[in-house]
Amino acid sequence: MKDPVPAVGIFDSGVGGLSVWRELVRLAPQVPTLYVADQAHVPYGPRSPEEIRRFAEAITRFLREQGARVIVLASHTTSAAALWPLRETFPEIPFVGIEPAVKPAAARTRSGVIGVLGTFGTLNGPLMARVVERFARDVRVIPRVCTGWVEQVEAGLLEGPEAEASVRAHLDPVLQAGADVLVLACTHYAFLAPLIQRLSGPKVLLIDPAPAVARRVLEVWRAQAGGPSPSSEPTARFFTTGDPLRFQEQLRRLIGRDGPIERLRWDPPERSLTPEG
Repeated sequence: MKDPVPAVGIFDSGVGGLSVWRELVRLAPQVPTLYVADQAHVPYGPRSPEEIRRFAEAITRFLREQGARVIVLASHTTSAAALWPLRETFPEIPFVGIEPAVKPAAARTRSGVIGVLGTFGTLNGPLMARVVERFARDVRVIPRVCTGWVEQVEAGLLEGPEAEASVRAHLDPVLQAGADVLVLACTHYAFLAPLIQRLSGPKVLLIDPAPAVARRVLEVWRAQAGGPSPSSEPTARFFTTGDPLRFQEQLRRLIGRDGPIERLRWDPPERSLTPEG
């Protein structure tokens, strides 16, 4: 009997990581995937690094038990807080994280000013400081903590007057500072990209890291699979620690995908996950 095809495990605090899932499946629809949305704790941005690391370790253990052999931290906040600790705790598993795409932004700016739109946890941590030091010494970086955008995407407010007012409140100061390249440093923000682009105008470049992350995940997965892509029918399983019906609606709206959705329960003191039903 052939060994099962290794799955890619992807997780985020909510629906943001679906932007990475979407790009990976577009590149390689044959890859089996497992997606965990920790919607019991969304958003991760205001939480402490220690708390995020605890959640990430428990989710990693669950994904490993379900057959994941590559795990993607489809969240800038989680990557900043937990990527290196996870690699130390689980040395047998290849992890793919996300860092703010400052390098390509610095290379493509014409005005010499780039905006980085993200959460507090991403923009005020050592990872952000390192990428700015390495790649943006010669440009001005405008970091902007876009409070409320994650909750906005989770609620499905992607267009309309309320969504536009929320986006303008954070976008306008960055554009007024002269930024001509905007880095989406939160995977949730990919679903606001059409609105952000419309409000910014055609001369402003948006950089969404999801396509580049998906390409890297595919490289790592192929190395783990040990050969050519399988011809068997792929599987995609979706889990949430929140409301499965709500997550199913979000899947349909954001990526045109239907369930079923499997519910997970956090066991006290939130160090392990248990499937319900």
